[in-house]
Amino acid sequence: MIKTFELYLIKLFLKKILNVFVIFFSLIFILNLFEEISFFKSSEVKILFPILIGSLNVPATLFEIFPFIFLIATQFFFLELINKNELEVLKVNGLSNLRLLRTLFLTSFVLGLILFALYYTVSSKLKFIYLEVKNSYSNDNKYLAVVKESGLWIKDEIDNKVLIITSSKKNGFLLDNVSIHEFDEDFNLIRVIESSKADISKYEWVLSNPVIFKGNKTENLDELLITTHFNLNKINNLFNNLSSLSLFKLLKLKNDYKTLGYSTSEVDSHLHKLYSLPLFVSIMTILTSIIMFNNKRNTSIIFHLIIGVFISVVIYYLYYLLNLLGENGKMPIILSTYLPFVILLLVIFIGMVKLNEK
Repeated sequence: MIKTFELYLIKLFLKKILNVFVIFFSLIFILNLFEEISFFKSSEVKILFPILIGSLNVPATLFEIFPFIFLIATQFFFLELINKNELEVLKVNGLSNLRLLRTLFLTSFVLGLILFALYYTVSSKLKFIYLEVKNSYSNDNKYLAVVKESGLWIKDEIDNKVLIITSSKKNGFLLDNVSIHEFDEDFNLIRVIESSKADISKYEWVLSNPVIFKGNKTENLDELLITTHFNLNKINNLFNNLSSLSLFKLLKLKNDYKTLGYSTSEVDSHLHKLYSLPLFVSIMTILTSIIMFNNKRNTSIIFHLIIGVFISVVIYYLYYLLNLLGENGKMPIILSTYLPFVILLLVIFIGMVKLNEK
């Protein structure tokens, strides 16, 4: 009998998660659609094109807010049980509040594992396609920067010239072992510049002791200024869209960053966010369950939604602040990722005191 009730609860919980998922998907899709229409208004594309492109970006955005989807879904789950007086029926048949929490926790955790292993793989691929298509229609699509195992690789077009720039390592605001191949518009080689260091703090790079190879001539200078579309901040921000990379690509990017001398804190932070998703959604489910157990039975749906939104905002900013401290090196990445969970677990343990008496 209890197993039958637990199966019913799991189905009801999954149904509420699906309902909230569809609602958020629709809202995010509509908001993205306005942005895509604005982006493609000057391009000669069919009306369905912005709709298709906008839909590719929605799954990755939804992945970021899954813990809060679980929070709101849990509220609706309990509201239905309360409105149908099914909580009392469950207690009569021997299903305690703690056993109900255990069922919800395990269901959330397993679903979180599926979201991490399968959903994220699909959403990151769709996000990657989305960015590729958007970049092809962007005015900046002629500029390109890639981190490889051998170092940093940049393609730049400026002043009717094409620059292919490589560097073995980034060291603060300097690039080490810089090689610049300069071509004309027809891709005929004009000259090659080799330099041990380049100051990239500004868009006008300062090359130290460059050696210039032009035809059969070689020229040595003390210093050379090269104007590009890239500076330190732009290069640092080129690789921030980590949600478009699968787990294996993230691990490879981390190794490439180490090779180039980049800080891996942002990649580490993103990886730990992925690893902790099953725990995060489970904690949000249990926290909301305890709140619903302690709420009065005659409160309105609007009140519960307001409470849910308020809790979501508080947890989001706490989680965001601590992760920001971790990415900036003010706090260890593991501590910044899991400290919010420790705080929430303490709140849960306090709320579980005398829970079966509710």
